[in-house]
Order: sequence, then structure tokens, then C-alpha cells
Amino acid sequence: MAEDSTVEKILRDTTQIIRTEDLLMEAMRDLVKDEIKKYVKSKLDASPALKQEIKKAVEELMEAKVKEGYALVKLAKAGMKLGLELVPPRLREEFSKDLIAMFQKEIGEMFEKTS
Repeated sequence: MAEDSTVEKILRDTTQIIRTEDLLMEAMRDLVKDEIKKYVKSKLDASPALKQEIKKAVEELMEAKVKEGYALVKLAKAGMKLGLELVPPRLREEFSKDLIAMFQKEIGEMFEKTS
């Protein structure tokens, strides 16, 4: 009996959370998007040259984004160097060690997430 009431409660909560009209509208949007994707894909499949042109443009865009990210890293590095120059000499060594430890930790976590 406890299982029935749990199932009933879950069903009741679910229907309160997701209204049928919203679900129907979302399903319709997905269907329209799928049809548009099929249409675009059929046009691309009919034109291998255009498909290749788009592929090359996407590759160039991705390369540009990587270069932009690298430039931002270099800019951050230069900003850190400037920041260290502004720190009084007696605090510079301690500040440098703290910054290095912080960045090592952050970079380590980033690499763990991407691996």
C-alpha cells in the first residue's frame, strides 16, 4: 500500500510540475526544429561544395576561438606580471608563492575536468 501512495504522489507531483500544454508546446518546437534540421541537411547533402565550405569555415572559427583563448591567457600572464611589479618588494615573494599555488590548483582542476 505504501508503494501505491508513493507512486501516486510522484505522478501527482509530476503533473503539477509539467503542465500538459507546456509539454505539448515543447514537443511541437522539437518536431519543427527536427524538420528544419532535415531540410538544411538535405540542402547540404545536395551541394558537397557548400558542405565543404561550411566545414572549412567552422574549422577556421574553432581555430580562431583557440587563438583568442590563448591570447587571453597571455594577457592574463602579462597582467599578473604587472600586478607583481606593483606589490611592494617585501611582500612580492609571499604574494608570488600564493598566486602560483592558487593557479596550480585551478589549472589542475581544469585539466581533471577535461580529461
